[in-house]
Amino acid sequence: MRVLVTGGAGFIGSHIVDQLLAAGHEPFVVDDMSSGTRENLPANVPVYELDVVDRPALEQVFAELQPNLVCHQAAQMSVSRSVKEPVFDARVNIMGLLNTLEMAVNHGVSRFVFASSGGVLYGDVTTPAPESYPANPISPYGISKWVGERYLEFFTREHQLETVAMRYSNVYGPRQNPHGEAGVVAIFCQKMLRGEPARINGDGKYIRDYVFVDDVARANVQALTSSLPARHCAFNVGTGVPTDVNQLADALKLLIQQGLREACRSTTVPPAEYGPARPGDLRSNLVDSGLLSRTLNWFPETGLDAGLEQTARWFTAKALRS
Repeated sequence: MRVLVTGGAGFIGSHIVDQLLAAGHEPFVVDDMSSGTRENLPANVPVYELDVVDRPALEQVFAELQPNLVCHQAAQMSVSRSVKEPVFDARVNIMGLLNTLEMAVNHGVSRFVFASSGGVLYGDVTTPAPESYPANPISPYGISKWVGERYLEFFTREHQLETVAMRYSNVYGPRQNPHGEAGVVAIFCQKMLRGEPARINGDGKYIRDYVFVDDVARANVQALTSSLPARHCAFNVGTGVPTDVNQLADALKLLIQQGLREACRSTTVPPAEYGPARPGDLRSNLVDSGLLSRTLNWFPETGLDAGLEQTARWFTAKALRS
């Protein structure tokens, strides 16, 4: 199948491309390279460098490629930027989505998979929230994801487009972009490798559900290609396992220090430092992925310890090369 992956040069998108190739599909990438990079992708994957907000450019790509499926990963990902710049957030996350949905309908795409966020939709929850839990986004980023899901339902009703919303918990792993704030694991790894203290916002007792990027990519490929029980579906993608930021920082410190010792580097990883809480951050968020498991036989295969080890090794090797 011909699959267009928007945001495909980024963190999650590039892993989806890898798994599409492994499954025998033909992926194409649209990315504005604001957070992605060509080096994340195999050399034989065609890349169209453009912004999904640029409707004429996007139209040209769809007309040329005529994809069968679309996996929409392109997004503004920062919660705090959405709080500061809600118009920018809406422009990318709502208008960019609408452009891509309309192009999909106009060019005969059969199924459209959308990167939503269980990490912001449900608000503060202390037990894993199922998809039936009432949506309660408190940031513009969360609101834009919830609006996006409503548009998916509209396009299903109005145009019979099959649509799937994938509600990610906190995704981490190799290739995560440490710039800005869209990935605490990546940010901590980069700081520790420079011998700087990890900066923890607030008291660090913020509970999150961390899911490894390979598991998320596999969920997307299954959502693109498997039989579905309805023309529109929403699935949580996570582990339901709670981890707070303090625990995460402690685990990464040990792994980074071990990697540096193995490389005979004398860099010392200092203790974390604490700063003010970030606006828009939830105290606790966990998702229940039982529906995805029951429907598509998907289960997270990589536990947090193994996933953090792989991630720390990737960032360490990258730092040592530079």
